[in-house]
Amino acid sequence: MAARREAMASLGRRLSLALCLGGGGGGGGGGSRAYYAPPLRRQLGGLYRPDPANPRTPWWQLRPGYEARVYGRHGAASGVDPATLWPSPQQLARDEAEERELCPSLRQMEAALDAREREEEARRREREELIAARMAKMPQMIADWRRERRERRAKVLEEKERRERLLAEVRERLGHNVDHRSPQFQEVVQEMEKERRKELKLQKKQHREQVVAKKAKEAAAAAAAASQPAKEGEAEIAGASHQAA
Repeated sequence: MAARREAMASLGRRLSLALCLGGGGGGGGGGSRAYYAPPLRRQLGGLYRPDPANPRTPWWQLRPGYEARVYGRHGAASGVDPATLWPSPQQLARDEAEERELCPSLRQMEAALDAREREEEARRREREELIAARMAKMPQMIADWRRERRERRAKVLEEKERRERLLAEVRERLGHNVDHRSPQFQEVVQEMEKERRKELKLQKKQHREQVVAKKAKEAAAAAAAASQPAKEGEAEIAGASHQAA
């Protein structure tokens, strides 16, 4: 190989020298033609087989797929036993399970389609029943909403009237207008609330006293009514004894 490279280098030097001396070749000037050496081709000395004992062997050359590729390219000349290229029972079982999962049978696809259609139909019926039930409750819901709106409006109006009444009472007590957000207004309102609570407490006390007096009066009347027949009986007995005497 070294001798061949040296020969090619010597030939190249001679051709370069001839070109320099004779000039560029053209029509009829007797020049030489340029020479282009063909590229060297790498020649392998036999079939390459990876050595499992060599730590420098790439890991991908030790896989079964590499052996199958070598056998597919070189055939029996590769020295690979075709029986070793078949998958193991475990690998075959995994492949079959994966195939069943990715490519189910026609019956399985029909069963899955029927199950999906039944599920969609059940969801549709459930949705329709829910809509029908809510539509049946719609008049009552509208009536409740209107009632709640009326109550809110009445409450707002009542609060507004109460505030205006308080403002009028505070204005009458102080003798001038006052802002309902001022501390003076809050103090007067608190005093009025205390007075109102006292008055309410007094009214409750008077009501209890009236109830107690009424009950006592009713009890006295009932006792008097119960004693009247007894007195009449005694009078009759006394009269009868007097006549007998």
